[in-house]
Amino acid sequence: MTDIAEAATAELQLGLPWRNSFAALGPAFYTELQPTALPAPYAVCTNRRLAAEIGLDASLVSSQEGVEAFTGNRPIEGARPLASVYSGHQFGVWAGQLGDGRAILLGEVQTPAGPQELQLKGSGLTPYSRMGDGRAVLRSSIREFLGSEAMWGLGIPTTRALCVTGSDARVRREEIETAAVVTRVAPSFIRFGHFEHFSARDQHAELAKLADYVIDRFYPECRTTQKFAGNAYAAFLEQVSERTAAMVAQWQAVGFCHGVMNTDNMSILGLTIDYGPFQFLDAFDPGHICNHSDEQGRYAYNKQPNVAYWNLFCLGQALLPLIGDQELALAALESFKAAFPRELESRMRAKLGLGGAQPGDRELIEDVLKLLAKDRVDYTIFWRRLSHLAAGASAEPVRDLFLEREAFDAWSIQYLARLDTEGRSAAAELMLKSNPKYVLRNHLGELAIRQAKLKDYSQVEALLALVQAPFDEHPAHEDKAGFPPDWASHIEISCSS
Repeated sequence: MTDIAEAATAELQLGLPWRNSFAALGPAFYTELQPTALPAPYAVCTNRRLAAEIGLDASLVSSQEGVEAFTGNRPIEGARPLASVYSGHQFGVWAGQLGDGRAILLGEVQTPAGPQELQLKGSGLTPYSRMGDGRAVLRSSIREFLGSEAMWGLGIPTTRALCVTGSDARVRREEIETAAVVTRVAPSFIRFGHFEHFSARDQHAELAKLADYVIDRFYPECRTTQKFAGNAYAAFLEQVSERTAAMVAQWQAVGFCHGVMNTDNMSILGLTIDYGPFQFLDAFDPGHICNHSDEQGRYAYNKQPNVAYWNLFCLGQALLPLIGDQELALAALESFKAAFPRELESRMRAKLGLGGAQPGDRELIEDVLKLLAKDRVDYTIFWRRLSHLAAGASAEPVRDLFLEREAFDAWSIQYLARLDTEGRSAAAELMLKSNPKYVLRNHLGELAIRQAKLKDYSQVEALLALVQAPFDEHPAHEDKAGFPPDWASHIEISCSS
């Protein structure tokens, strides 16, 4: 396999100015290195919408020169490639030093959407690869490409994906697969684990430098707050807690399972990050475990809120040398306990078409979730059919989802009476904007991946269009809004995915 310097003759010009502010933090935070080239790369899929938003020419991204650049074979003018170091807790256990084991940050570009970092995932070995090979496979790269765009389409904070490139180079996972690289885009890829790394090593100067960088760039209001006696670091912890609470509330409302909520997989900006063994629920099972590697069920769907708080507590411990007062840190973390239930109830009221809060709403929400769990009702289909019921459709399509229809009937009498206080038309409009018709179900992704392995990417493109507009009807793709086939329950997604 050739080195990048041998694989390309000229730098690619993106036409966007680079800033590389993370690189300015200094070598304690990363190792500078070039990606490792892959042989004969080719385009798999390009996110034209994202390219336009950040001011890139999509045809350049998908050109052969662009493919080489976003595979890591050709340098990009102005980029400063590096792999960052961080640590973290994995499955609740301190794992020590981790870092970008298969990702290389190209740098930060100035775009019409604001500063954005570009990162290649699957671009080769780094000093932090540990026992890994530094590569990603086509299967997982397509899942991340579609998964992150599905979350964006749902309005959930997330990293995004610009493109996927492939190569016939062999990579061993559970079986032999082919290599791929996904180009990820986000304002920042800094994680809780970055702070844990320097705190655990008593590198308090570096910890402060990192915190000041993040505060000044993303949380400047923490510098002027009067809360916490003007302690900017406590205010920062509170802001991260509230962003995380809002994000996880959105996960729960849409039925999203992350699958591997380690502290090194938690974004300091409250973004959904690191799409490995994720899943959108089919049948509603609060205890569902989407990660085949999670043998203890630590990251089950209904445990995600508590895990998020546990991770924030770890972040609070890491920031304690800067906050300087344990009581202030605990007070900052308390914001999660107030923000999460408030955000979740707001999201669930919207799913029911309830614009304003009234006494009894919480019980109405809890009761229907119990009914869904008891009969293992398809989560997405239920909410979409309920939206049509509110718009005046027959109740039978909703009722037919339940084994115990009398129990649903009793709940629906209370619900429809409550809905009448809102006005059916306004409620239905809110519901159709809150309850997607399409989510990226596992079997849909699996079918697209099977075709992609044959170098047919048409299903990837079709799914991309659906998940970027999941609340629209898309009548030509009605089959993708239906119940999952029986074999879908046997799909196993693990940490190697």
